[in-house]
Amino acid sequence: MEARIIANYLPQFHPIPENDKFWGKGFTEWTNVAKAKPFFKGHYQPRIPADLGFYDLRLPEIREQQAQLAREAGVEGFCYWHYWFGNGKQLLERPFQEVVASGKPDFPFCLCWANHDWSNKSWKKDSKLDAMIAKQEYLGEKDHTEHFYSLLPAFNDHRYITVDGKILFVIYDPYRFQGIEEFIQLWRKLAKDNGLKDFYFVAMCNNTTTIQRTEDGTLKRVLPNLKSSKEVYENLLKLGFDGLNSYGKSRAEMLSQGKWRRIISLYLHQKFPWLPVQKYNYPKVVKYFFSPEDRWENIYPTILPQWDRTARVGRKEGVYYNSTPENFKKHLKDALKIVEGRPLEHKILFLRSWNEWGEGNYVEPDLKYGHGFLDAIKECILK
Repeated sequence: MEARIIANYLPQFHPIPENDKFWGKGFTEWTNVAKAKPFFKGHYQPRIPADLGFYDLRLPEIREQQAQLAREAGVEGFCYWHYWFGNGKQLLERPFQEVVASGKPDFPFCLCWANHDWSNKSWKKDSKLDAMIAKQEYLGEKDHTEHFYSLLPAFNDHRYITVDGKILFVIYDPYRFQGIEEFIQLWRKLAKDNGLKDFYFVAMCNNTTTIQRTEDGTLKRVLPNLKSSKEVYENLLKLGFDGLNSYGKSRAEMLSQGKWRRIISLYLHQKFPWLPVQKYNYPKVVKYFFSPEDRWENIYPTILPQWDRTARVGRKEGVYYNSTPENFKKHLKDALKIVEGRPLEHKILFLRSWNEWGEGNYVEPDLKYGHGFLDAIKECILK
């Protein structure tokens, strides 16, 4: 095994009342995936699944097939997006809860708390643009304790992924989490009180960013540093995290397109969504994905197979073209060089993602490439 590949996993593929209310009865991620249109010649849309079809994650057979595909490719486990908004409010929790309760599939997992608001800006512009579906709230010790105990059966499960014997728990947005230091300390105490060794807390972060968390927890805008991620990483690690999951998309686009051109272009496309979609040549972009500090032993880089969010947001964000299995394989080999020399326990790469079909960001089989992306992982990892 050349590295530990942990794949982000989206549990969006089943109907829930909130989505029914805002998007129509039966809405799932597939709704937008299936109706996507190409915006330029050669644009790969719509993206149609192959082996698993337009699946429903309420079906245990689908979850078993996903685990088998991942296992055969050399993926260690799934990192499920987990939504806890406070006061016990969750969304999309059913697939993971059934995995824990049933004991199946017998395949490793961990959780990433997707601690962000849910609004209907996620998919399309309409008359309810600013409607809030679920507000992310941080309600203090009592709520954090309830959150911990709601997940304790998963933490005690033999399938839960660990680092140095500690429960791997990822936090999507460490910047806007008020009271994050107290949360980390509380959960470490609760872990020991309940017979767990400890948590291994990992923060997701861009390795080049335009925001910074100040001493009082507020945010300020900063100029992106394309030469070093040292300050970004140190500012987050001092909050109490054990490691970071670095994400190089912003850095790569700035270096390939030009910093100011990319910033201005993003702004214009947000303001004028009718502008032609931006195009990024995948191999020319991802060669800039990793910063020098991604080599630190507690920094766990992200690998990106494909990217195309037009199914969700139309022309507002760039499309990666030439994102073929062959080019992804080169990207993965570059990532393996970043983590080489580490002990296997810390030789972790986060795959983003297993099944984000609405972002054109997946490795599950489709009609165009079949098992190509899975085969690329297998050829690099299972040596």
